Amino acid sequence: MTTLTIAGLQFAPVDDPAANLETVRGAAVEAASRGIQLLVTPEYTSYSTPSIDDRFVVAAEPLDGPFVTGLRRVARSTGVALVVGVAEAADRSDRFRNTLVAIGPDGAVVCTYRKVHLYDAFGSRESDHIAAGDPEQLPVFELGGVRVGLETCYDLRFPEVTRRLTAPDAGAADVVVLPAQWVRGPGKEHHWRTLLTARAIEETVWVIGVGQAPPLGVGGSVAVDPSGTAVNALGSDPGLLVTTVDTGATDRVRAVNPALALRRYDVVPRG
Repeated sequence: MTTLTIAGLQFAPVDDPAANLETVRGAAVEAASRGIQLLVTPEYTSYSTPSIDDRFVVAAEPLDGPFVTGLRRVARSTGVALVVGVAEAADRSDRFRNTLVAIGPDGAVVCTYRKVHLYDAFGSRESDHIAAGDPEQLPVFELGGVRVGLETCYDLRFPEVTRRLTAPDAGAADVVVLPAQWVRGPGKEHHWRTLLTARAIEETVWVIGVGQAPPLGVGGSVAVDPSGTAVNALGSDPGLLVTTVDTGATDRVRAVNPALALRRYDVVPRG
């Protein structure tokens, strides 16, 4: 049995990277005081506006730029690992990358994930401004003996993403963390909670969804255990969602529901 205490920071990022960095710093200091090992923040933590447009392209930074450099300092000074959603500069001048950066407690970047499934749905067109990530990515890193998998927001609607992260012959993740800006709309809160729960049940894995608070996101950050039970959840207000992931609980669920071992299909990335 191995445990890892994870906090999800639910807040509403603004269009000021320095202010957002200070919010993350404050949460990391609190997390350290509470013995939390990993702090996860929402999609677009570095920069956020009501519309995905050229302002994101201008605000995007390389991973050695000021925002991620600041995150690395926060991790080193607090000893808390971080998973943070950032607007990363892309190779094209008219695009940016929607990226998750995982930083170890020593301040080293240990994993990155560039969002594969762009949100071209519900009236939005992320692909007009965002460069999609490589479908071959398998973003899993280890922290304290627990394997942590990464996916972002709209990826949640594609169950094969979580399957690749958790399958024993692929990512073998013990927990999947999913930063999001799950935008508001009819039925969206229901979709968010239902899909997070479904992914946990299907893969018999811990799933932690960390959403932006209103006005843009629905909030609703939640930690779901491998049986599909929500063990902790937030409403729409900003806050810190704290959960201890226990791989022993995973072993117990998989002993009675060996779905991953019994599966008959593999997931193959599509270009």
